[in-house]
Amino acid sequence: MIAIITEQQKNILVGKTYDGVCYFNPIQDLNDNWVISEQEYYYCLGLWYIDELQTELSFITSLSLSEYFPKPITPIV
Repeated sequence: MIAIITEQQKNILVGKTYDGVCYFNPIQDLNDNWVISEQEYYYCLGLWYIDELQTELSFITSLSLSEYFPKPITPIV
């Protein structure tokens, strides 16, 4: 599962950590939507419940999870 984000939200997340050690890793899915992982989403949701989520990341709490469809990998020949 993943959470779909906008390109602007992706730009906010790049270079930021969600737990002080692990960095957000937004990627694009099959439909070129920017997404974050279920782990990143739930970690931030937990911080929101205990009032420790950074204000600039509060948009994450309004996201919903959906199924992930990866881009096909093109073999290198």
